[in-house]
Amino acid sequence: MLYEQIARNKRRTVYVLTGFVILVLAIGAAIGYVFFDSYVGGLILALVFAGVYAAIMIGNSTSIVMSMNHGHEITKEEQAPELWHIIEDMAMVARVPMPRVFIIDDPSPNAFATGNNPQHAAVAATSGIMERLNREELEGVMGHEMTHVRNYDIRLQTIALALAAAITGMVNLAGNFFWWGGGSNRRRDNDNDSGNVLQIVMLIVSILLVILGPIAATLAQMALSRNREYLADAGSVELTRNPQGLISALQKISTAEPMKEADPSSASLYISDPMKKKKSLTHLFDTHPPMDERIDRLEKM
Repeated sequence: MLYEQIARNKRRTVYVLTGFVILVLAIGAAIGYVFFDSYVGGLILALVFAGVYAAIMIGNSTSIVMSMNHGHEITKEEQAPELWHIIEDMAMVARVPMPRVFIIDDPSPNAFATGNNPQHAAVAATSGIMERLNREELEGVMGHEMTHVRNYDIRLQTIALALAAAITGMVNLAGNFFWWGGGSNRRRDNDNDSGNVLQIVMLIVSILLVILGPIAATLAQMALSRNREYLADAGSVELTRNPQGLISALQKISTAEPMKEADPSSASLYISDPMKKKKSLTHLFDTHPPMDERIDRLEKM
């Protein structure tokens, strides 16, 4: 059951990420068609934007994310012995290097992992999670985070953030170009040649894609995040051999108060939504799966 769930979630992740990349290329092509009369030019624009944003985020993800969430690094086990030893143990079981350890001064229990790869990973825990969870529960949480590190989820989330930022950047560029009077000759020709139905339809579809692209990117980013949470929960059980520890931890975390200064753009990184936003009926815009469903899956393992 456990390994079937892991395999299923991995397949879904591949589908979502592939769709995300296709979306970036489609929006680039649409911008090229509408504003530059060239699909190819738009595709090149999309590749350039995605490459630049990915390079920036991958190269500086830890420092950027920890700064946004007010995390301070501890470099000695004496500064937080129990947390340090638990992370060290979980890293050893997961067969990944010991990550850098950060603490966020916040009474709400939460944690997340970030970084470029297992060799350059970092784990952050709030002061609240260290105070409220016992060792068994904290092991479940850190097993969850080490699974994110082992499975390269930390890089995957960084790439997703970069792709979403690339889409926003391209749409903003297109908006500025349009505002200053830009536009393709095809668009102006269509103003005088309403009989070319195909070109008009393609133009409308392209414009809608440019307008709705950022929303679609957000949905893809949230879907990717939700799927990886299920996988990390299963991975925690694989590492600890104790689903009850994570179940108890998630129950405590789910009833806690929101974090005070968590960065909203980093919300999907946390083990639980730090903002405690009201869940939507469709869950499309949720950063995490419903907690009841996560616990139910864990209880069936």
